[in-house]
Amino acid sequence: MDDRRDASRDGIDRRSFLKYSAVAGAAASTIPALGIAGAPNAAAATATPGDSFRWNEATIAELQAAMGSGEITSLGLTRAYIGRIESKDFSGPTLNSVIQLNPDAEAIAAALDDERQAGHVRGPLHGIPILVKDNVATADKMETTAGSLALLGSKVPRDAGIAGDLRLAGAVLVGKTNLSEWANFRSFQSSSGWSGRAGQCLMPYVLDHNGSGSSTGSAAAVAANFAAGTIGTETDGSIVSPATTCGVVGIKPTLGLTSRSGVVPIAHSQDVTGPICRTVADAATMLGALVGVDPFDDATKESVGHFHRDYRRFLDPDGLRGARIGIWREGNFGLSPESDDVVESVIPELASLGATVIDPADIPHAADLFGPEFTVLLYEFKHDVAAYLSGLSQTTVRTLADLIEFNAAHADQEMPWFGQELFELSETFGPLTDPAYLDALRTSKRLSRREGILAVMSEHNLDAIFAPTGQPSWTIDLVNGDHFLNSDSSPAAVAGFPHVTVPAGYTGELPIGVSFMGRAWSEPKLIKYAYAFEQAVQARKAPKFLPSFAVRDFIPRTSSGVSGSSRARSSAASGTASVSANPEQMARLL
Repeated sequence: MDDRRDASRDGIDRRSFLKYSAVAGAAASTIPALGIAGAPNAAAATATPGDSFRWNEATIAELQAAMGSGEITSLGLTRAYIGRIESKDFSGPTLNSVIQLNPDAEAIAAALDDERQAGHVRGPLHGIPILVKDNVATADKMETTAGSLALLGSKVPRDAGIAGDLRLAGAVLVGKTNLSEWANFRSFQSSSGWSGRAGQCLMPYVLDHNGSGSSTGSAAAVAANFAAGTIGTETDGSIVSPATTCGVVGIKPTLGLTSRSGVVPIAHSQDVTGPICRTVADAATMLGALVGVDPFDDATKESVGHFHRDYRRFLDPDGLRGARIGIWREGNFGLSPESDDVVESVIPELASLGATVIDPADIPHAADLFGPEFTVLLYEFKHDVAAYLSGLSQTTVRTLADLIEFNAAHADQEMPWFGQELFELSETFGPLTDPAYLDALRTSKRLSRREGILAVMSEHNLDAIFAPTGQPSWTIDLVNGDHFLNSDSSPAAVAGFPHVTVPAGYTGELPIGVSFMGRAWSEPKLIKYAYAFEQAVQARKAPKFLPSFAVRDFIPRTSSGVSGSSRARSSAASGTASVSANPEQMARLL
């Protein structure tokens, strides 16, 4: 095989690959070929002290009940969320998670109020404010740019499939969320959540930390209560990673369960779309509105007989009883003691809720996926992005080469912090008929499916696989890029299998989430397990918008120049206290 065509030989190690994919992941699309019913959720977190927002941490069910009782209208609710966005995203903490507001949002909400007044309620999303990622096409007055100035002013031919689904369900599309530009498929040195159009999105718990990507704005916005729910997209990690980092729930569905049409793509063999919400119940509610066959996305034909219009019926607080859950340890533990502590503390909850826990139950070949997967993505991106661009009007940008040229011509705006190595690398790859592409595609699917997830699940007769979704957020670094450790996203992402992440706890002020993964079309099971876990652990808490955490440390000096704690350390080092360290350990400390 030509070395240039084998991504695993391009000097790209697993850490570099995961930095691009599992933390910052991707988009979702093929255009045209190529992102408890009526009851409040018991896990809703307590509002942050001093935060006067009336609907802070309100669930979709609670908002629906408030509109049903006449306590508020959809117009009033939409105005309330817009006011919160303006006070905390455009000013105040300046989270920068919303890239644009919909100028027609209030008119849409008022029309939906008229429908309700006439006795017609479309469903659980009727009148509910929702934000969508800026790679999801909306045929309205909002832009669809994937965060790039290159697409500013272009016109999409129609709503993305999921945007149309949300409108049909009665949701109010309040605006678009910021993201890692081009869903972070542009540079190895990128900062997740940065786009040329909006700049850097901040993480709502600690503002100088990164919210992960590429659906950074969607996760940050819903965590900060800027909408009842949001839409994310994923190729490898871009729903689950920002969801865990921002302390919320993300559902990465089976490939084909939800539409990708009209969503700026990376790779049609992996791209998916799904909900990011504060609770499992809210995510399940949104998922039901997104499923079904889309004539513009052939992959959705495979979902016939597998999708459900209402996933709320799987919300069972006793849902883990009798389930067999395997703990995937290899490659996921030992990277962060803080993350390990949180996850180890909640594993016993699985057994206490009636599950049989198989520990360990490692996924074979997980470490072998990145080479063939990356090769596939480099081939498909060049093809799929051109297919997407061909459907746009009011733009001359038609190919990946055009995008590369645009960025070079506008480097001061598009590339002030990092370049476009991934664009340039993908441009060197050939058509999807190349034997190298076809071999990489077969290999990645075989390793992730039959010889990966399905192998370990069959060996242990598992219902789901459980693992830490990732590690704590890192400080934003626009110069060097992300300082990310790992994500558990790749096997499910490459296989096209479902993956649900749910909050598990915190290390200091930084959220930690855990994952439930399973076979294709097993969303009902995973939602049931995640809901039971969520209700028992009740880990989620609202963000405080802290300026910083675990970045600066200062111990006041005494008049003699040595603080009490410093004396204690000096005493310990001189032998008063026992210190054990071999030369190799000491060398690492110096």
